[in-house]
Amino acid sequence: MLELNLPPYTPKIKKNDKLYIWDQIRSKYVALTPEEWVRQHFINYLITEKQYPPSLIANETQISLNTQRKRCDSVIYDNKLNPLVIVEYKSPDVKITQEVFDQIARYNIVLRVKYLIISNGMEHYCCCIDYDNLSFEYLSEIPLYTALEKSL
Repeated sequence: MLELNLPPYTPKIKKNDKLYIWDQIRSKYVALTPEEWVRQHFINYLITEKQYPPSLIANETQISLNTQRKRCDSVIYDNKLNPLVIVEYKSPDVKITQEVFDQIARYNIVLRVKYLIISNGMEHYCCCIDYDNLSFEYLSEIPLYTALEKSL
């Protein structure tokens, strides 16, 4: 697998008929796809570098959007279990375009989180939404979890 623009991490990999990677959030092995490679590295980064509590992270969170069932790649919650961040992962070969931002914005119609993060493992974007002023701001880096909590 490709080396990503994230801190070094050695995930648990196993091979049966295909390759699987350990998902510490779901506590199980999942199929190792390029997008999953990014997810597991990014989750590790959030936990080890940005102090996001693993117990407040959910992978593959299902939502209903206009009668359709969709899945958010990761949702991070505050200490009261309110959704705080949606994270969307793409394969490293997928460019982060307006279409990707539109996808995560649609998910946010349902969850109304304060932060949106998108990563393809090479590039990472985070924006903070100001619902009072109907605006958003791109942040220069992914904030520490404690900074997210203080912003509530």
